Amino acid sequence: MLSLGIESTAHTFGCSIIKHCRDDRHTSGNEFILSEIRDIYKASAGWGIHPRDASKHHAMVASRILKECLKESKVDIKDIDVISYSAGPGLGPCLRIGAVISRALASYHDKPLVPVNHALGHLELGIKLCNLDNPLTLLVSGGHTMLLVYHKNKWRVFGETLDITLGQLFDQVGRKIGFASPCGNKIEDMANLSNRNVLYSLPYIIKGNDVSFSGLLSSVKKLLEKNSINISDICFSLQETAFAIIVEAVERALAFTENKEFLIVGGVSANKRLSDMLQIACKSHNCSFNSCPLRYCGDNGAQIAWTGAQMYFSDPSFGIKPENAIVDQSWRLDSVFIPWR
Repeated sequence: MLSLGIESTAHTFGCSIIKHCRDDRHTSGNEFILSEIRDIYKASAGWGIHPRDASKHHAMVASRILKECLKESKVDIKDIDVISYSAGPGLGPCLRIGAVISRALASYHDKPLVPVNHALGHLELGIKLCNLDNPLTLLVSGGHTMLLVYHKNKWRVFGETLDITLGQLFDQVGRKIGFASPCGNKIEDMANLSNRNVLYSLPYIIKGNDVSFSGLLSSVKKLLEKNSINISDICFSLQETAFAIIVEAVERALAFTENKEFLIVGGVSANKRLSDMLQIACKSHNCSFNSCPLRYCGDNGAQIAWTGAQMYFSDPSFGIKPENAIVDQSWRLDSVFIPWR
């Protein structure tokens, strides 16, 4: 079965075609991904993602991205078996661009249409690429900071942020410095320039397995207003504090669940320091550490295509009529019924 996935949740517009087979769930590698093409909206320096401007970007690049996707996969649109699109959560104007394009393709070519939860796509693709069964999973991105465990046909939230996400923390600090969103890689680069002799005392807030970063953000912004302080030392202190909070939550979850598989997915999973700290935690709990490959840790069409294919293959009723293709900006991951596991 050939599945076309369209991703348009936030700053990324992506298309991907994957080949789904009945017996390939536990095969490793990414050979099933026939094509993956994306284009990312670039905000101005010091600014974040403006939903309207990002949606205009998506509308402008959509036709080219789709054509390149089909060309790379050497597949004709008529041969596609199912079309999937990111229906939420995300930015409304951006989500609607993907939904309208998917609706038009499904209607014109008479193809089944599957709405996919964007966050679920991160998890399912990561599990597939790392060849895992049922890992304790950490989803960290601009839109999510959640610890999740699969149980009885749903992903259960073991802990999450009480205010802003880890990605939002880095983006807001980065914009204060003068970077353009997304800022996670720039914060990491700045932290790596620190001589690591200075670690500023910053708010460390964890409540059970839930975390909070708003106080940390306020304190870091105040430090940045002091011209006498080295920015690289601030970024180093920010990373060390935020990641220590996350790792503590992960260790508590590992101790409680006794899970022997751990997976980190989402855009922030690209941070090497976070991965290093989590690997140490997993080793102490005799748990295997796994991270989604760098190419697929950010938003991409493959996560939508793969998840949509699993949904439709397990139950064709997941397919909807094109006129019913709606979006939900606040679609919770733990509300999605999962019959294929």
